[in-house]
Amino acid sequence: MNINHIRNFCIIAHIDHGKSTLADRFLEVTGTVRAGEMQDQVLDDMDLERERGITIKAHAITMKYESAEKKKYTLNLIDTPGHVDFSYEVSRSLAACEGAILVVDAAQGVEAQTISTLYQAIEGDLTIIPVINKVDLPSAQIDVVKQQIIDLIGCEGEEILLASAKAGTGVTEILEAVIERIPAPEGELDVPLRALVFDSVYDSYRGAIAYIRVVHGEIRTGMNIKFFTTGKVFEVAEVGTLSLKKDPQKSISVGEVGYCIAGIKDVQDTKVGDTIMDSRNPAKEPLPGYREVLPMVYAGMFPTVSEDYEDLRTALDKLRLNDASLVFEPETSVALGFGFRVGFLGLLHMEIVQERLEREYGLDMLTTMPNVEYRVSRADGQMIEVDNPAELPSRGDYDFIEEPFIRAQIIVPKDFIGNVMKLSMDRRGIYKNTSYIDPTRADITYEFPLSEIIFDFFDKLKSMTKGYASFDYDFIGFRKGDLVKLDILINGDPVDALSHIVHKDKAFEWGRKICKKMKEIIPRQMFEVAIQAAIGSKIISRETVRAMRKDVTSKCYGGDISRKRKLLEKQKEGKKRMKQLGKVEIPQDAFLAILKVD
Repeated sequence: MNINHIRNFCIIAHIDHGKSTLADRFLEVTGTVRAGEMQDQVLDDMDLERERGITIKAHAITMKYESAEKKKYTLNLIDTPGHVDFSYEVSRSLAACEGAILVVDAAQGVEAQTISTLYQAIEGDLTIIPVINKVDLPSAQIDVVKQQIIDLIGCEGEEILLASAKAGTGVTEILEAVIERIPAPEGELDVPLRALVFDSVYDSYRGAIAYIRVVHGEIRTGMNIKFFTTGKVFEVAEVGTLSLKKDPQKSISVGEVGYCIAGIKDVQDTKVGDTIMDSRNPAKEPLPGYREVLPMVYAGMFPTVSEDYEDLRTALDKLRLNDASLVFEPETSVALGFGFRVGFLGLLHMEIVQERLEREYGLDMLTTMPNVEYRVSRADGQMIEVDNPAELPSRGDYDFIEEPFIRAQIIVPKDFIGNVMKLSMDRRGIYKNTSYIDPTRADITYEFPLSEIIFDFFDKLKSMTKGYASFDYDFIGFRKGDLVKLDILINGDPVDALSHIVHKDKAFEWGRKICKKMKEIIPRQMFEVAIQAAIGSKIISRETVRAMRKDVTSKCYGGDISRKRKLLEKQKEGKKRMKQLGKVEIPQDAFLAILKVD
């Protein structure tokens, strides 16, 4: 294939700005999908993606297009997930492209997520084609949004294309702009193979399938390939291009996008960002930019019925086949029994995994409060990583704790700047700067401890700004913090599933709120139940669930007072003995209630 007739591009857009609809129109215009097969969100094939209107898994598709000059082109659209949790996948998808279509909603304007992905694209030296979508809406502010885009990327007003993906207007103009403005791929055919893995999926019959962009050389059926990171060698069983179905070819060469099947048993071997080489004639160095994807948020997952433990393990194993970023290991909790400690890329990723486990595998389970990974410097100088508060060494055994920090970008109407700043101060935010996108909207930058925003920060931000704020963040590293472990004791026994690591200044307030919440939820017993919050051996808050009182004197009709006194004394003795032996059953609502503490 003539390399000058190939265009590799992606679409950058915030959630609900019309990215999937525009992709649908491209498929229609290029004849990739027949009219009878057409449905909304063709590339979003997961139920969850359709319901939420978001892209969770990256997709790629090859389209054949005849330009206005009657030349035939191959257009490779590499669709990217839009959410911050999947930012690494986005960066690899961008690395497989030479250009990007920037889609901005005519009614909503530029949003935080758009900006962060756009900056990644500009850093990757991609050609940007700005498009204002939904121009047919009554609330469209075309001139205002045009000015926002000009200020953002410094383009000319004439370069911005107007379209309505739903109505299908302006779509052909965008495809023509892709051919005119986006450069053809660069690369050499007569050098050793180097191909970028930008995604992988698992097929239960054929194993892990790598989606690749060939940067140099050629990959052929029957060839022996080597993955640079793992060093493992496989024989290629099939290569091909990606239309709606897989289209096998004898080979795919420089500049082309396609798939590679090589009998790979585990998705862990087809890591996103890895480089595929020829095992007999390997390239001297891999393609740049690869890094291991590390979980940012951890939570315990426990089956509500202990017999479902093996089912949960099997379900997590199956999910991991399609999602290489999911990590888990067995965990035991005194209160909740056997379960797993699961690592996620972020809160959305956690929500999706939870929902898929419930829907696809019919599991009923309990998820503990999410927390982040801390670095703990022990007294002997060793640095350990702790993702479960129960594993934190006792106070005398470590010198300091480091917590992960993120840089957050909040775009908000100027009327709500005060609200956002107040919320950010409450969450230990460090103010960096404010810039104005246009006279009505500000772009505020803060640095936050990750633990402060994984909880309910986004919900609070949306409610304080009437839903207008948009939020995006990047991980920037670890910093020392004055952190302590807060234990919750029920009748003197610590409940490991309720303990968590908090900042010293917030420990008292948190302890008091959790104790109050527990008091509402733990049912009354025949004896008094003490609920305490403690830091080490120091009790900082206490609530008491009063004992139920059985009226033992109800059967005494009159008679001497000594009879009643005797029965009451007997009851007192019994209660004392019961308190020594009595166990408090903590209902599962108690663990969920922690997530709702203000």
